[in-house]
Amino acid sequence: MEKEKYYISTAITYTSGKPHVGNTYEIVLADAIARYKRLMGYDVYFQTGTDEHGEKIELKAKEKNQLPQEFVDDVALEVRRIWDTMNTSYDKFVRTTNPAHKEMVSKIFERLYQQGAIYKGRYEGLYCTPCESFFTESQLIDGKCPDCGREVHKASEEAYFLKLSKYSKWLEEYIESHPDFIQPISRKNEIMNNFIKPGLQDLCVSRTSFKWGVPVTFDEAHVVYVWIDALSNYITFLGYDVDGNHAESFNHYWPADLHLIGKDILRFHTIYWPVMLHALGLELPKKIFGHPWILLGEDKMSKSKGNIMYADDLVSLFGIDAIRYYMLHEIPFSSDGTITYELIIERINSDLANILGNLVNRTVSMVNKYFDGEITKPTAMEAIDEELRTLVLETPAKVDELMNELRVADAIDEVFNIFRRCNKYIDETMPWVLAKEDDKKDRLMTVLYHLVESIRHGAVLLQAFLPDTADEIFRQLNTGNRYMESLKDFNGFDSGIKVKTATPLFARLKKEEKLQEIEEFLKNNE
Repeated sequence: MEKEKYYISTAITYTSGKPHVGNTYEIVLADAIARYKRLMGYDVYFQTGTDEHGEKIELKAKEKNQLPQEFVDDVALEVRRIWDTMNTSYDKFVRTTNPAHKEMVSKIFERLYQQGAIYKGRYEGLYCTPCESFFTESQLIDGKCPDCGREVHKASEEAYFLKLSKYSKWLEEYIESHPDFIQPISRKNEIMNNFIKPGLQDLCVSRTSFKWGVPVTFDEAHVVYVWIDALSNYITFLGYDVDGNHAESFNHYWPADLHLIGKDILRFHTIYWPVMLHALGLELPKKIFGHPWILLGEDKMSKSKGNIMYADDLVSLFGIDAIRYYMLHEIPFSSDGTITYELIIERINSDLANILGNLVNRTVSMVNKYFDGEITKPTAMEAIDEELRTLVLETPAKVDELMNELRVADAIDEVFNIFRRCNKYIDETMPWVLAKEDDKKDRLMTVLYHLVESIRHGAVLLQAFLPDTADEIFRQLNTGNRYMESLKDFNGFDSGIKVKTATPLFARLKKEEKLQEIEEFLKNNE
């Protein structure tokens, strides 16, 4: 039977500099969803990469005495290194300086022009160089760019425009008739009320004031504006062809099941991109999810404020899965999350060291201590065991429902409910007391089997979120049974398996000592 396909993409990262932890959150979130879908048996295609053209890149390269291509090569390498540091399982890392992509973008632009979706005109407005965006006076906030808060300047140039106004009614009707298209609902309302219903303005889609971009083939003075170039990545790298000679991969995977993007670039993905696709006669992606930001304390991270955290630094200080856990568990579904060093330490101690680490350590140690590491099937059942089994067996369906709604933090909570319940079960059954009485050996074995099998169930689900930790749990339990299929019943731990030596999964951190270490680390890495 052919597997059901699932195409998930992140936004491509702008190569103006090293991505901070807020940018990295998106790739980790997408990775958890992709890994989960693979666990569920889907044929997953997960695409990410870098957006490498534009005026800002040209200026940054000049500052560094580099050619733009050299500059983006360096930054793209750094982005990929950080994505790999976070143990993300993307299938393709794309770059918009790829020659085949550039060629197809030129053809897309030409096709849209031939169809009358793009026309030539003149732009006069207020321009923000860092955001590479034009704004009207009314869109500014305190006279500054509404996106980044920096100064804007008057600009006037000949330009090509995408005729958004022509498609305004169609887009409004499409969004209203596809309630899942923009998620969460608060983002859909924002796009409808703030942008679409007041009437769409035509969009400037070419520039003449710089050269670092995809050329407009039929008008050499112009380069394709970054959004048409960047957004096209979702189809060009799959093998889309304007003449309809698509690669098999495009026919198989398009339309995308999920574009995962930051809420700040929502209008580009829910207005410009659907119009482009519609004008090209293509299906729209099934869902666009605008995720929240990670705030440093109360502030949005930005290089201009100097309040940046980098994921690779956090991994050096705390480990990969500790940071993956924090990102995936602490950022709510639809509102911004906060990150501070103190909060990371708190979460590691309370959840990872106490709830999970302590449970696995205690359980594996008891199996070794009382039965020389060997587990056999339970023979002395009690009602309390049934209660634990029921909770464990009900968890996959709850996790699945939450993951389908992209409520990743809540899904992780359900997995950790298994571990919480196991810790309570230890307190209730008191294995150390049972071990003192010879006639309670069967009961003790039953208790330990229930713990080992419950932990195994939790670890199978945990693979999507904390893959290295799940691997280490399977190693300590000495089992290769890590498949979703095995969660349908409660007998996936074979008799006669000998567990390995207990090794702590996460060490408890002493807060003041760790904060001192962080201070030293940051000083040495300035």
